Amino acid sequence: MPRNSPPAQPPASHAVRVRTVRFGAADPALDASAEVAVESPINIVYGNLPYAVMMATPSDIEDFVAGFSLTEGIVRNVDEIRGIALAPQAEGLVVTVELAPGRFREHLARRRNLSGRTSCGLCGVEGLADLPTAEARTAAARPIAPAAIGAALSTLERQQPLHRLTRSVHAAAWCDRDGAILAVREDVGRHNALDKLIGARLRAGHDASDGFVLVTSRASFEMVEKAAIFGAGTLVSLSAPTSLAIERANALGLTLVCIARADSATVFAGRLADPVESEAR
Repeated sequence: MPRNSPPAQPPASHAVRVRTVRFGAADPALDASAEVAVESPINIVYGNLPYAVMMATPSDIEDFVAGFSLTEGIVRNVDEIRGIALAPQAEGLVVTVELAPGRFREHLARRRNLSGRTSCGLCGVEGLADLPTAEARTAAARPIAPAAIGAALSTLERQQPLHRLTRSVHAAAWCDRDGAILAVREDVGRHNALDKLIGARLRAGHDASDGFVLVTSRASFEMVEKAAIFGAGTLVSLSAPTSLAIERANALGLTLVCIARADSATVFAGRLADPVESEAR
């Protein structure tokens, strides 16, 4: 997929004036400034056909659009994206995606109206048959060692600069089998962060053959589907899963590990490597 020279993008955060209230203190208020994450409308246009307006943090937009295009089923691989053009506007950002001719013709045959929200990954789906679904794995992925998850968790926060600054964004990370974090993307929307990560890995020529996805949000149906579409064998989340996420993980052959903490995690689907397997690697 060609890499376009992106124009200047809006900042991912900006400072605002705030007043901190101290309960019961002699001086109850303190004027200060705080960094807040930017939430901006991103209008995604394929050819000349507007497709979606997503609310997102305006950083790593090419990665976001590439990952979104894959997990939405617009493309089967990023090579079908011929170009991405960004046009900042006063109201937000317009992103025009040039698809391969055959892929664009197939896209025109689809009909979907999506109004994006940072908390919703399925807004605008017109019927249950339109829910995006991945294909089940043809072979079981090699299980990840629990120690690798612990290693990734121990370094994750240090690789979330926007979250450290604003305390208001999600992160998605790609980790190798030893738990080393190879890539991180952040966004106000948890789905957006994962799409950015997927897009970044694919645009860099990497796949999901050996490693796992780590997300700071809950594990919902959409997060499981996106990870499976990418080809990941394991999804780890800091929060709990939903019932449909567990059902889909089992159906797709995806290992789902949730409520991940420094000293423990809960496996809801699939399995992790046992100590014997881990030592034999």
